[in-house]
Amino acid sequence: MSIYLKYYFWLFLISLFAFILERISPWRKEQKAFRKGIWQDFFWLIFNGHYFGILLATLAAYILGLFNHFLLANKIPQPENIHLFGSLPFILQIIIFLIIKDFIEWNIHRMLHKVPLLWEFHKLHHSIVEMDWIGNFRFHWMESVIYSSLAYFPLIILGVDKNVIFIIAIINTLIGHLNHSNLPISWGPFKYVLNSSKMHIWHHDEINHLSYGQNFGITLSVWDWIFGTAYWPNEGTPEKLGFDDLNKFPKGLIPRLFYPFYKWIGIGKKKSKA
Repeated sequence: MSIYLKYYFWLFLISLFAFILERISPWRKEQKAFRKGIWQDFFWLIFNGHYFGILLATLAAYILGLFNHFLLANKIPQPENIHLFGSLPFILQIIIFLIIKDFIEWNIHRMLHKVPLLWEFHKLHHSIVEMDWIGNFRFHWMESVIYSSLAYFPLIILGVDKNVIFIIAIINTLIGHLNHSNLPISWGPFKYVLNSSKMHIWHHDEINHLSYGQNFGITLSVWDWIFGTAYWPNEGTPEKLGFDDLNKFPKGLIPRLFYPFYKWIGIGKKKSKA
């Protein structure tokens, strides 16, 4: 297979592109290129962007094989055989799939903030205190499991071309890098459609301005504007990024991998006692 059809090739290219742009025209000029914690973020970039993706795809293929066998045995149509949009023009498939996928992920993102058990996994992403492009991939691997699990059925029945999924993965990575970058991006009049660094930084504000958070958009910002979860002051940036008990969150790589699980158990025990 050509290297151009490999996701990690585009991940590297987009990462290099964002890094160079930050050096040419940084938004926060005092912020260093190799700021504190960036070497750990390179682990998350490589692990989440490549190795865990391979592991998750292999595991998913095995589970889906068992699931499809069960459906076949019980004469139930397999989701991937429904092909709702498979006959549509390629460009239209990209647009429709991007919109539906983004709306599903916007809702999952809200759940990660609203549900205490899920928030423990999402805390890793919000442990960022200096935003830049590589922060896009600082997230716990369980988030990939959660997103993939909850989005599988709604997306698989669309039956879009596999190349559509690949192209959207590249688009989402590009916008995600730019959203977290140290670049003064707002998209002007398109801010009501596309997420941006100037909007997304307020999602990482230590303060929750709208109940359990604000600006949950992944690639598109439109859902936040429609459903009233948008928060974007005209000037400035948050005084502090993170969350209110960040000082209790582990700083080491290994503890961060396991912290959500023992914290999760602790929350479950508290609920059972109540």
